[in-house]
Order: sequence, then C-alpha cells, then structure tokens
Amino acid sequence: MTRLRSVPRDLYAAAAAVLLVAAAILVGRHVYTYDDLIVGWPPLLGRWDPHLGPGTPAAVLVATATAAYGPAVAARLPWRALLPAAWGAAMAWTWSLALIDGWERGVAGRLTTGQEYLTVIDRWRDIPATLRDFNGHILLHSPDNWPAHVAGHPPGATLTYVLLDRIGLGGGGWAGVWTITVGATGCVAVLVAVRALCGERLARRAAPFLALAPAAVWMGTAADGYFAAVAAWAVALLALTVTGRSLWWTAGAGLLFGWTCYLSYGLTLFAVIGAAVLLLGRRGVGERPVMFVPLLAGMAVVPVAFTVIGFDWWEAYHLLVERYYEGAAGVRPYAYWVWANLACTVLITGVATAAGLRRAVARLAARRRGGPPATGGSLRAPDTADATGQARLAFLVCAGLLTLLIADLSGMSKAETERIWLPFALWLLPACAFLPRPRAWLAAQAVLALLVNHLVATGW
Repeated sequence: MTRLRSVPRDLYAAAAAVLLVAAAILVGRHVYTYDDLIVGWPPLLGRWDPHLGPGTPAAVLVATATAAYGPAVAARLPWRALLPAAWGAAMAWTWSLALIDGWERGVAGRLTTGQEYLTVIDRWRDIPATLRDFNGHILLHSPDNWPAHVAGHPPGATLTYVLLDRIGLGGGGWAGVWTITVGATGCVAVLVAVRALCGERLARRAAPFLALAPAAVWMGTAADGYFAAVAAWAVALLALTVTGRSLWWTAGAGLLFGWTCYLSYGLTLFAVIGAAVLLLGRRGVGERPVMFVPLLAGMAVVPVAFTVIGFDWWEAYHLLVERYYEGAAGVRPYAYWVWANLACTVLITGVATAAGLRRAVARLAARRRGGPPATGGSLRAPDTADATGQARLAFLVCAGLLTLLIADLSGMSKAETERIWLPFALWLLPACAFLPRPRAWLAAQAVLALLVNHLVATGW
C-alpha cells in the first residue's frame, strides 16, 4: 500500500511540472508581447515550426531502444563497458535530434549565425593582442563590439573555436562535431561522480536517464553543451580524489574548474556543487588535507595565464553586466522570467526529473529528521541502493538544484536558460535513479524531447 501511495505523488510532481510549462506558454503568449520578452515562442527562444527531418527515424529508434532496454543493459554491463556505452547512446541521441533539422540548419550552421563565436574567428589573428583588447569591445557602444555570445562569455569560449580553426578544423561543421562529441561526455562524468560518491547501483539506475536527457535538444546546438561537459569533469575528478584516488585527479579538477570559469561567468556557481562534493567526501578530505594544494594550484593555472597575457576577468564581468542591461535584459521582465526559467528547466530535464527531485528532497528531509524514507516503499525495493547512498545522491542533486536557483534569483539569466543552464541540468538528472518503473519514465522523457524538437525551431 505504501508503494501504491508513492506513485501518485510522483505523478503529482510531474503534473505540476507540466502545468508550470503550460502557464509559462500561456502567460508568455497572452499577457506579454514579443517586445516584452524578446523570445519567439515563450518560454523558449525559438519559433513554432512543426517539421520532420532526416534525423527523425533515428531519434525515434534511439528513444525506443533506450527506453525499452536501457535499464536492463545499464544493470548488467560491466562498469568499464557501461561508460562508453552511455557516451555512445548520448551521442546517438544528440546527433539524431540535431539532424531532425538537417546537417546545415541542425549542426553546421548553429555556431555561425550572427551572434555566435565563429563569426569573429578572423579577428583573432594575434591571440595575445586580442585577449588584451577583448574588454574594449564588450559594450554595445564600443567600436566593433563583439556579437552577443562572444561578449557574454569570457574569451575561453571563443578561443576554443579559434584553436580548432588553427589546427585545421575550421567552419561550422567541425565546430558542431566538437560541441556534440565533447558535450556528450558530460553524461559519463556525472556517472563517474555518482558512482564515486553514492554507489554504483544508483549510478547504473541513472545512466539511461542521462543518456536520453531532453537536454540533448540543446546540447547538440549550443556551445553550452561543451561548457557543461568541462564543468562535469571538474566535479567528477574532484569526486574521485575525495574517495581515495590519486591526488593528480585533484590537480585536474582544479585545472578544469579554472577553465570552466573562463568559458562562462555564471559557471563560477559550480563552486556550490564542488563544496557539496567536499562535504560528501569529508572523511577523505580529513585524511588527506594536502589535496587542497594541487586543487588550488590547478585552479590558478588558467586565471594566471589569462591575466599575464592581459585579460582582466573582473573588469570583463562588470562590463558584461552593463551590456546585459543595455540589451534584452533591460526589457525582459524579472517577474515573468524568475519562474518561467524554471519551466525551461522542465523542458531540458523532463518530467521524470521533477518526480525524482520530489523524492530526493523528501529523502533528504527524512534523513535530517532521522526517520524512515519519506519517498515511498519503492526505495526499499531490491533494485535500489542502500539508504546512505540514497541520502548522498539526494544531497548531490539538491546541491545542483540550489545552484540553479541561485542563478535564477540573480536575474542574470532572463530567458535562454534552456541553453545557459545545461551545465546545471546534468546534475539534476541523476534524481531519476530514485524512480520505479524506469522504462515508463524514460518514454516520457523521450516523448518530451521529440515533441519539442519537432514542433519548435530552437535556434537563436
């Protein structure tokens, strides 16, 4: 009876998530105008455009196979085989969704539009000189001001695509291949971290949900998918270190976190998730406090290198804030976006994640009270991990949720969060490991992604 009562609670959480999206659509279309929100199909930055494409059959096939067989395969594969399998499945899902719009519109043309990184490649002939002069082109009224995405990020983002061009991988096609290939590894990084901190059984249960994430609609078309993977690997390497692996992993974690901060200003908030990892691994930290030496040394490498060359991160951030409010952010109403952003989060994480987060919050609350699990009898089923692992996973995903809420309340993310919050979304998806009947929830995730990708043109 307890298990039967828990299922409706999951459905209530999923239904509430659907209602939030519906409210954001209705209010965005009927209360506000385009001039208020500056998005074509609120709450998404896109336009209504029902269509099929060459990737449609593959996307349906990947979704069906993953939903039907993913949980069983994830439970049985050797761990070392599961990680490349998850990466392959995430790649197949992301590629097939991107190709629904065709090669040019769905992949090659995404990073070549007027506001994107590849439009300024020719201005980076002298990389050190460009970095020294970078801040002089951030504001809208500055000479030769940078396009929105270039100005809106530290130069590490643009520099990535400049370096790809320098080694012969220039153009939108190679940029798209890089973004999808690297972005899909974020799935593996999260699995590595969850296994290290919470146990292998929960990581296995989360694997199909990470591979079949609705976020793939945007992971294949936005550089933020690449940012998400870098940030996820920083957390994964830190998780490996606090659970007893080599201190070299800590140096790698610091190096990647430093690089993350030079890919996107907002990803400094990953310090919250990093702090959660240190808390979960506090026994390992207490046994080897020396790990902070390589961690801090690694974190210093990228900031020191950019600063020595002549790029001032803090000045750039303050100039960005000024430009942000000179443009769309000065018009878009906070009163709408502070909750409509969360509707965008539902669209990138799915209704299963909403149900999983309900269980995670309840599990964490029960742990704090010292009582039995408050998420229903399904947590006692034989295919779940022990209570300690569940509590640790609940803490980790709630840290991800807290990070996202801080970003939301800051007002520095008004719209486009289906793209901007991809790095945070990856850390909410493991909450789906708490759910019973994973095949049904995976099917719901896939249907959501397929509907969005086939009904809305999600470019910017």
